[in-house]
Amino acid sequence: MSADVFTILHVIITLVAIGSGLIVVGGMFASNTLPVTTALFLFTTALTSLTGFLFPINGFTPALGVGIVACVILAVALFALYKEHLVGAWRWIYAITAVVSLYLNVFVLVVQSFVKVSALNALAPMQTEPPFAVTQAVVLAIFILIAVIAVIKFRPPLQAQM
Repeated sequence: MSADVFTILHVIITLVAIGSGLIVVGGMFASNTLPVTTALFLFTTALTSLTGFLFPINGFTPALGVGIVACVILAVALFALYKEHLVGAWRWIYAITAVVSLYLNVFVLVVQSFVKVSALNALAPMQTEPPFAVTQAVVLAIFILIAVIAVIKFRPPLQAQM
């Protein structure tokens, strides 16, 4: 598979992870586990992290660090959901780790958007300029709010837990 085809496949997987993750978070707000969509979200999120490691790596980079952190957080989410079945503290641990997993996908989407979209790149070519920092700060604030709401609202009935 060529690098271009692999990149397109990786982007499609990531967009499916983000889209399904947004639906899963909406389900959390309604105390619904959405088992099929949740499985899709967690699988594609794992796949996007793992395929990210298949790109050429020349030493430790911030992208590699984000990928490692994403895998650890996703592992905790999977454990909380499928091993501990959201019982007790595992409910809020899952809610937070699932939202953080989604956030990391969106974080990388914003980074890549500023790299690949010429209009955004013109605003922040080094990704140290204020437009980039403000965008990432706003995205982070939104996801902190989403995580708080998810922790408060996500209370699935015992029989609906996975």
